[in-house]
Amino acid sequence: MSTTLVKREQVRRKWFLVDATGKPAGRLAVKIANVLRGKTKPDFTPGADNGDFVIVLNAEKVRLTGNKEEGKIYKKYSGFPSGLKLQPASEVRRLDPTRIVRQAVAGMLPRNKSRSAQLKRLKIFAGTAHPHKAQTPETLAV
Repeated sequence: MSTTLVKREQVRRKWFLVDATGKPAGRLAVKIANVLRGKTKPDFTPGADNGDFVIVLNAEKVRLTGNKEEGKIYKKYSGFPSGLKLQPASEVRRLDPTRIVRQAVAGMLPRNKSRSAQLKRLKIFAGTAHPHKAQTPETLAV
């Protein structure tokens, strides 16, 4: 029995919808990263990019467990001397609520060339409205 490798022309991408209300950020990010990579498909190939699209709604209502709301520090560096900004998670949630989910998912993807392409298929929205209704996304159980 031979191993089948999926080619770029054979990839069929589906759209999934995730509601992040009350879900822990890390557990949510694991499920999303697996779908973005294509690990949920039976024809998963590590070197091929055959993942699906994921739409995350209510990103502002994602839950951080323990003392992370005040204790977790997000870093942002501008590239210039003394350009490091340190912000607690509560400040990041107030300024950009999608960043918590995006950074958690990005940290769980492999650090290679396909990472940016996989992150482009991740659509995160702070509220419940999204412009991707035409793709008829399926709900993803988390």
